[in-house]
Amino acid sequence: MKYFSIEELCGSETAEERGIDNTPTVKAVENMTRLINVVLDPLREAYGKPITTNSGYRSPALNAVTKGASKNSQHMTGEAADITVGTKEGNKWLFDYIKANLPFDQLIDEYNYSWVHVSLDADMCNRREIIHTR
Repeated sequence: MKYFSIEELCGSETAEERGIDNTPTVKAVENMTRLINVVLDPLREAYGKPITTNSGYRSPALNAVTKGASKNSQHMTGEAADITVGTKEGNKWLFDYIKANLPFDQLIDEYNYSWVHVSLDADMCNRREIIHTR
């Protein structure tokens, strides 16, 4: 874990504002560690500049108040992160790089590259599912 941390992936303004406990389970910490080591840190190394995590781990209570979050969201298991570099062009680069070079379970272009969702299956049985939302 060179560029990202568990604390960063668990940080949530919504949880703080609403007094929601967003403490991850031991299994979620294991999953986030894998996501960081296998996807996020190698991506940051390749990009060469900082990448921001908009959303990482979400406790079930936090996920319930997050608009658009699925009841089966991989964020709740520590398997997913929403990331951005601050521009649609940069986010498209991240998306394309992950698609071509890194393992992933789901890769989602969120709203024309406003941010990128990437997940990694805990058992490494990755579907390599690609989604574009509008």
